[in-house]
Amino acid sequence: MSTDLSPTARALRTLEILRARPGTTAGQLAERLDVTERAARRYVGILREAGIPVESVRGPYGGYRLGRGTRLPPVVFTEAEAVGVVMAVLDGQPASGDTENLLGRALGKIVRALPESVGQQAAALREHAAVTPDRNSTRPDPATTSALVAAVAAARRVCVTYRSASGNVWESEVDPWAVVVRYGRWYLLCHSHRADAVRTYRVDRIGEVRQTGHGFHAPTGLDPVAVLEEHLGTGWEYPTRVVFDAPASEVARWIRPPMGRLEPADDGCVLLGSTSNPAMYAQEWLSTVPLPFRVEGGPELRAAVTEVAARFTAALADPPTAVPADAPRSRNSVAGDPGVS
Repeated sequence: MSTDLSPTARALRTLEILRARPGTTAGQLAERLDVTERAARRYVGILREAGIPVESVRGPYGGYRLGRGTRLPPVVFTEAEAVGVVMAVLDGQPASGDTENLLGRALGKIVRALPESVGQQAAALREHAAVTPDRNSTRPDPATTSALVAAVAAARRVCVTYRSASGNVWESEVDPWAVVVRYGRWYLLCHSHRADAVRTYRVDRIGEVRQTGHGFHAPTGLDPVAVLEEHLGTGWEYPTRVVFDAPASEVARWIRPPMGRLEPADDGCVLLGSTSNPAMYAQEWLSTVPLPFRVEGGPELRAAVTEVAARFTAALADPPTAVPADAPRSRNSVAGDPGVS
């Protein structure tokens, strides 16, 4: 068992666990704290002695939970932690340096609440950090994200308006299974009743979210991240098929889940998927794969690859040779039509 934390620190950690996971059992608490169950119960006792109501419920769905109206102690940051928080927020949300931005206002409140000696570096970092937004990053609307998370928690079906990368807009009724952050983007993993299939929607492309009166049951044992990655490259407008002459084990390291799934073939492997943006698929994804491949489908992706290839070929073409104005004319040249003999 680990002994690097004081009883007070473990009691505070116990409080964090119970706040995040109501119904945590003594055994689960002991496992999270890396202590015995007896010690875990002792830390619960410390919280109760401090006036924090911790309820204990028996039965298969029992465990410890905080009583209603519990007022949690203030959060205390060290100087390094405060600077780390500011760095993380600025790195993930460059606009949070702007005091007019929602996250910017929230970050400002955190910095102002810190003791002066602790907050000085955090405030200076925020003021002088020159953060350049990633042109490829996309940030979902907090209200939309909140509405989806609420529907997931309530297991309530929703109607969403969605805009694809190609600009197509449609409305779909979905069972929202989970909101997952993956590869720097926010996704809604859901079952679409419109398509009667699993779908992965980017949250930043979701417009209106409206709860319905229908509930749903997510699949038993659902692993949202694994299912998301399995379906990131499926269900979009334009099918894709790319054949590699190398084995899947060699190709896999260059393939992102949104590009589709790799399947073994006779002399290599094939990448099967779909996309709503063939130009992006060709320019940003396929162009980075340093292995020979053939694009067999669909026609939209083939056209996009043809365009990229033509642009790069033109970039390597020799410039036309300029003919000096005083160069002698051929004796056989026809007036008005030089070069025709």
